[in-house]
Amino acid sequence: MSARILNGNAIREEIYAELADKISALAAAGIRPGLAAVLVGENPASKVYVKSKIAACEKLGLASIHLTPPATSSTAELLSVVEELNLRDDVDGILVQLPLPTQVDAKKILEAVDPAKDVDGFHPINVGRLVAGRPNLVACTPLGVMEIFKRSGIPLEGANAVVLGRSDIVGKPMALLLMHANATVTVCHSKTRDLPEVARRADIVVAAMGRAAMITSDYIRPGATVIDVGINRITQAAEAEKLFAHFPERLAEFRAKGTALIGDVHPDVVNIAGALTPVPGGVGPLTIAMLMSNTVKAAQLRRGSRASVAAAVRQ
Repeated sequence: MSARILNGNAIREEIYAELADKISALAAAGIRPGLAAVLVGENPASKVYVKSKIAACEKLGLASIHLTPPATSSTAELLSVVEELNLRDDVDGILVQLPLPTQVDAKKILEAVDPAKDVDGFHPINVGRLVAGRPNLVACTPLGVMEIFKRSGIPLEGANAVVLGRSDIVGKPMALLLMHANATVTVCHSKTRDLPEVARRADIVVAAMGRAAMITSDYIRPGATVIDVGINRITQAAEAEKLFAHFPERLAEFRAKGTALIGDVHPDVVNIAGALTPVPGGVGPLTIAMLMSNTVKAAQLRRGSRASVAAAVRQ
C-alpha cells in the first residue's frame, strides 16, 4: 500500500488564507509588513530562491525590497547594508540569502541582523529562545515541518522521532521543536553507528542529510511518517533509470527534461511509509510560507500597540 502523500502546496494555501486575514488587520492600522531580501552576486540557485520569495510577498500584498550587492562585496560592506535595513522602520524582516561569497564572514553577517527582524530564525538570540522553550522567530523549514504535522493530524506526543542531520538551519531546530511537542527525539548524523537500525525504530523520520535518495526502505519502519527535507537535482540518465525504475511517469519526465528533483528519501519508500512528503511539493512550499508568516509576526511584534490591537481584532 502506498503512503499517504502530505501535500505541501495545499497546506501552504491554508496558511496563506490565514495570513491574508492578519495582513488585512495590519493594513487597517496603516501597517504593511515588509521583507528585505539581500542577494549577493549571481548564484543561479539563489536567484531562483529569492525570486520565489519576492513572488510570495507580491501574492500576499507584503512590501518587498530586493538588494543585490556585487559578488565582490566585503564583510564590512555587507554589514553596512544590514545595518541600514535594521534602521528602516518599513522593513520588518531581513533575509540574507545563503551561501555568501567565500570572502564574506557569513556568521558575522547573520549575527548583525536585528533579532526582531531575523525572519530566518538564525540569530543566536532567536536560537537561544527556541532552546529555552520560548520561541519567537524560528527557522522556516523546521517550522514548516511542524505545520505539516499539525495540519495532517500526525501525533507527536510520545512519538519516537529520528532527525537525520544536525545542521543549524534544519536538524538542530527541528529536534528542539519536536522535543517541545513532547516527542522522544534522536538526532543522527554521518558518524551515527548502525544508522538504518536507529532510523527503523522511529515513528517519525525527518531526513535532512543533503544526499540524494540516501534514505532507502531499509531505514523505514512500515507505517512510519517520513518528512523529506532534501532537494537534489539529478542529471545523469543512469542514476534516473535506477531511482525511477518503479516510477515510469517520473522516468518519462526525466527523459523529456534531462533533469529531475529528488529528495534525500528514495522514491521506493512510498511503498513502506504510512505518510510521506513528496519532492517537489512537500516541505519546500512550507519553507516560503513560514518566511511570510515570520515576516507578518515580526511586523506585529515590532510595531507595537497599533499592530497588536489590529491583529487581535481579527484573531
